Amino acid sequence: MSGATDLWGEWQKHGAQGMSGAQALAAEINRIAGEGGIATPVTAKRGLSARLRYLSSGPGRQVLAGHGVSARLLRSWDRGARPSRVKLDAVDKAYQEHRRANLVRSGALKRLLDNDGRGRRIEIYPVDQTGVDEKRRRPTVSERSVQARYIWDDAVDAWSQGDMSTLDEIWDDVITDLDSDYAAYAYVGSLGIGA
Repeated sequence: MSGATDLWGEWQKHGAQGMSGAQALAAEINRIAGEGGIATPVTAKRGLSARLRYLSSGPGRQVLAGHGVSARLLRSWDRGARPSRVKLDAVDKAYQEHRRANLVRSGALKRLLDNDGRGRRIEIYPVDQTGVDEKRRRPTVSERSVQARYIWDDAVDAWSQGDMSTLDEIWDDVITDLDSDYAAYAYVGSLGIGA
């Protein structure tokens, strides 16, 4: 990778704990995309039925099949067979996958994060240096906050495609707003996006 992840070099060499800003950005977008949806667990009849209704379209059935839930198996459940825990988990994973794809395809996730051009505030938590010997610790790096605008379309596209290189470039753009401190935030403990 290039961009922000090259700024600090061997940051874990002495025991610091964290991740690249691009990884943290992907994890936080993933968390936001996973929020909401069907709250009833898949183990409850109502939760299973709701997920299967959501997956009843052609693309939804393809996702189900990709997770090992065939049309024949669905028919056996309609006739009263009880799904195994493994198959319930497969239905839940298929639901999450299809829902996230729909959030990206419809543009809903981009609109949520873009917030009518106002963007979203990103809270940046520095790497954890508690495991680093005192003499090897970087100077105190504080939590920071930045209002990120105009990155969300590209960030969601890169996240949905698993393009960490582009997310790395986007993160580099975000932290350049931190002036001279930006190199200290190439790697972070975590991020929080106010969405």
